[in-house]
Amino acid sequence: MTPSELADDIRARAEKRRQSGQGRFITALAGPPGAGKSTLAEAVVAALGPIARVVPMDGFHYDDAVLDARGLRARKGAPETFDVAGFLTLMRRLQRGGDVAIPVFDRALELSRAAADIITDDHRILVVEGNYLLLDEAPWTGLAPFFDMTGYIDVPEAELDRRLLKRWARFGKTPEAARAWIDGNDMPNIRRVTRGSLVADVVVRQG
Repeated sequence: MTPSELADDIRARAEKRRQSGQGRFITALAGPPGAGKSTLAEAVVAALGPIARVVPMDGFHYDDAVLDARGLRARKGAPETFDVAGFLTLMRRLQRGGDVAIPVFDRALELSRAAADIITDDHRILVVEGNYLLLDEAPWTGLAPFFDMTGYIDVPEAELDRRLLKRWARFGKTPEAARAWIDGNDMPNIRRVTRGSLVADVVVRQG
């Protein structure tokens, strides 16, 4: 399925919702680290036009200082290193409508910037993207009622490994450091997603 085909599917479902007098249409786009969620979400939103926006889950990363205090720095990116309660609150606000400020994760700085973007009332279709949106574990299962449609990006593990090696090289890790981080952190997160996510309405296969 191409981004334009996924956008067409979302648009058709959103139009049915609009005709029934309901509010925003919210799509979840999940997948393991390195699957290309952000890239696909941006392409889909571009195809949908100005009525649509991307909402990234990554803005709810705990700060490194919090992770250090909790002994979780080495597991940054795992489900327990996110403020899920805060994310659930954001989803309630987005579902109600109106202008809502959202946090954005700055990967170059490795921190979240609060209220870094605004979702306005004109944005009637939202594509929420993140690793754990479909994770079948509490408290993540509390997200399900907010999604009108769910999508999952399926990528072979070997391809995810290749992409992550390139990602960490871009952010300055040596090959040895990148290999250690992937084996000790990214790969456990990948398998937690691939083995523990709920079945999505639409599956996009890549790689």
